Amino acid sequence: MSTTAFGDFLRFYRSRVPLTQEELAERTGLSTRAISDMERGRTLSPQFRTVQLLVRGLGLPEDEAAEFTALARASRASAAQERPGFPFAAPSSSLPPVLVELTGREVERQVLDGFAEDAASSSRLQIAVVNGAPGAGKTAIAVDAGHRLGARFADGCVFLDLRGTDTEPLSPDRAAHRLLRSFGVDERQIPSDPDDKLSLYRSQLRDRTVLLVLDNAANEAQVRPLLASSPGTLVLVTSRRTLTGLDARHRLALDLLPLDRSVALLRIVAGPERLAEETEAAVRVAELCGGLPLALLIAGHRLASRPQWTVGHLAEQLEDERRRLSVLRAGDLQVRAAFEISYHQLSPGAASLFRRLALIPGPDTSEDVATVLTDLPQEALEELADASLLGIGETPGRYTRHDLLHVFAAERLELDEDPAVAAELRTRLRHWLLDVATRAARFFDHDVPAESAGPVRDKESAARWLELELENWRGALRSAVAAKEHERVLALAQAMHWYSDMHGVGELWREVFGAGADAARWLGNARDAAEQLNYLSWALYALCGQPHEALAVHEEAAAVPIDDTVTEAWTWYYGSAIRRRVGEPEKAVWLGRRSVELFERAGYLIGENLALSLLGLMLRTAGELDEAVEVQQRSVDQHRKVGGDDELLSMLLIRLATSVAATGDVPAALELLDEAESLFREHGTTAGVARVRHHRGLLLMDAGRFDEARDQLLAALDEARLSDQRVEIMARLADLADAAGDAAQAREFRVRALAECDRYDTPAVRTIAAVLAAALG
Repeated sequence: MSTTAFGDFLRFYRSRVPLTQEELAERTGLSTRAISDMERGRTLSPQFRTVQLLVRGLGLPEDEAAEFTALARASRASAAQERPGFPFAAPSSSLPPVLVELTGREVERQVLDGFAEDAASSSRLQIAVVNGAPGAGKTAIAVDAGHRLGARFADGCVFLDLRGTDTEPLSPDRAAHRLLRSFGVDERQIPSDPDDKLSLYRSQLRDRTVLLVLDNAANEAQVRPLLASSPGTLVLVTSRRTLTGLDARHRLALDLLPLDRSVALLRIVAGPERLAEETEAAVRVAELCGGLPLALLIAGHRLASRPQWTVGHLAEQLEDERRRLSVLRAGDLQVRAAFEISYHQLSPGAASLFRRLALIPGPDTSEDVATVLTDLPQEALEELADASLLGIGETPGRYTRHDLLHVFAAERLELDEDPAVAAELRTRLRHWLLDVATRAARFFDHDVPAESAGPVRDKESAARWLELELENWRGALRSAVAAKEHERVLALAQAMHWYSDMHGVGELWREVFGAGADAARWLGNARDAAEQLNYLSWALYALCGQPHEALAVHEEAAAVPIDDTVTEAWTWYYGSAIRRRVGEPEKAVWLGRRSVELFERAGYLIGENLALSLLGLMLRTAGELDEAVEVQQRSVDQHRKVGGDDELLSMLLIRLATSVAATGDVPAALELLDEAESLFREHGTTAGVARVRHHRGLLLMDAGRFDEARDQLLAALDEARLSDQRVEIMARLADLADAAGDAAQAREFRVRALAECDRYDTPAVRTIAAVLAAALG
């Protein structure tokens, strides 16, 4: 049969409708060029999916569709026979076997399926680059794709390892030679001249439709000469490098496997029965392998080859960072060796930065932090990212690394860096992180002026830096504690007081202010020790839900002999809030009044306004509603008069709104909350917005506006910081679900709320827990 028969029938059916080539292209999703090439006989082997799209687009009845499909099949067979002198190899004949079932890459498989579908309907060459860190499983997913998708291409799959990680990768000339042999070209017919060889390769590929897998590419220059134009063909390139210089239509970066998929891969290699007996140890092994498929494969092989070992024994071996990479070795499979190949291919500057990044405490970094460790950090960071030794963070300008690469970097730091230089860098980085964090926190301080320098220039940039670099400055704080750098530790803790009001979680501030209190004791400064103990007691009762532990810390602060009225006032301020939490409202009111009196005596208006506002909460709890509104209104009026900080005003407005609502004036309370939310939004304070929404939701619920209340409480739930807020929000959402007749959702919220109750030790939470438990039966 003539290879043009299919094209003739296509033209006939299209003209019969009638449709232009452009109209048929729009109906089918194929390109106009692809349709033109088929009609002219330039595309001799249309794929099955392409034919099916044409059948639907042309509206062919069943008998004509069957005939049309048969023509396409015959055209493919005839085209293969008519290629003179060079019989093509059997489809997928060059693919390596699949030794381990591909696990945990279901999403990536679907993405590659989409690439293949795009190639089938496109008239231009489709190039897809798959990149990832050493050991991420690039070859495994490419081989899997070859076996699964090769049959979709008329001439099958051709696989070639470009040996990009060898000391001498395949040259384009040698790669073309091997590909020609894969095409079935006789050795004697392959030209010796490199240019002629590449020309023959391109001509052989031009009229074929294949899945061409170029595995383990070294760089763009190695791949470019092999990218011959061939409609319907998909070239799948894998590399440790991102190959940003290639004009690739598709890109797929292989991430590390999440924990559940890591355990699944470990289970397949080691055996399900082996892991079923020690599920917790299996999870720990998977965690210590860091989601790296190569590491999980090796760990599974070690378990499978050592039936005498328990899974827990392997986990214990991996716990030691200094031994971890040595343990992750099975025969010629070595995680360390895979990393070393990429490391030794780096430029000196990038290699230096890579190992020095081991000094950074957190899992990610930025150019600002890298600048402390090396000159020209941006070029080195980009080189490391291109080599897949760093990942690109979700926030622009940030870079991530996985745990095993951190361990490897620490090894190289010890081996390749002068110990004195490493020690100096470690100290320099610790001091820089602590100094910048201290400066950044002072932009939130109402008492100490902030200094604009480095990466922190204003309150907005300071907030962003403190959030993004949290794990790094927190790690620096821990190192400073270990190094007994008491002055720096105390300076950081003091600066964080006002910032902590609306940012961070309880465990962070328990650690920061606890370290501050210890540092103050070491320095023999009683006033600073009492101050830090006050802040610690706040973190314990307000954020950690531990009022009894907070009370013990408060009593320790109250026992410190000091001659400082403001510090004493803060002590009674926090003590008032704690007494309310433990169910002592009368004592809370007495301490609140004492706090207001001391702040007034000291002439510290910020403290006086906050103390008045808090006293109002104590009075409302004690049933003194009129006085509660009076003192809280006074705090707001005084704050407005002097033009104080907007976020402080928002806190005062929320407290006033709750008391106003208790008097029955819900509209006035809602207006106060609207103003508070507007101010919080203006400063990007998400925790403050959540606090407003929480209180607004309660007011709307009490007013019978259930749908609005539900929206507000749901919006507040994820950002709620205070210890008992999440419990109260979920309990109220359960009540709203009951009112809406949604018993399943009500039960879900109650179960979640009851689980949350276990974290907190307050009378209010215990009361809610009892109600929840009763409702759940």
